[in-house]
Amino acid sequence: MGGGRRVKVASVGEVEAGQGRVVEVDGKTLALFNVDGVFYAMDNACAHRGGPLGEGDLDGTIVTCPWHAWRWDVRSGANANNPALRVACFPVVVENGAVFVEL
Repeated sequence: MGGGRRVKVASVGEVEAGQGRVVEVDGKTLALFNVDGVFYAMDNACAHRGGPLGEGDLDGTIVTCPWHAWRWDVRSGANANNPALRVACFPVVVENGAVFVEL
């Protein structure tokens, strides 16, 4: 991980595999996803109209924005239809059952 500050955002058991949730960290709203036990974090606001990505449906590594169905890869933040469009992603580490995001 880089030189950012690690902040605990959840416990492993709080986000089931195949699910996402919205987390608040230091004034930022992030979307946290569990893809088969691997956690990913990205900006919660969809680049289209600001829809809450953490409330979207997760299919594999693709989350669909609940507002207008724009699709994003949670691993890279790339739009599924136009990879040049991106949402910011944040490194995640799991340690002793806790999920940390690096800001």
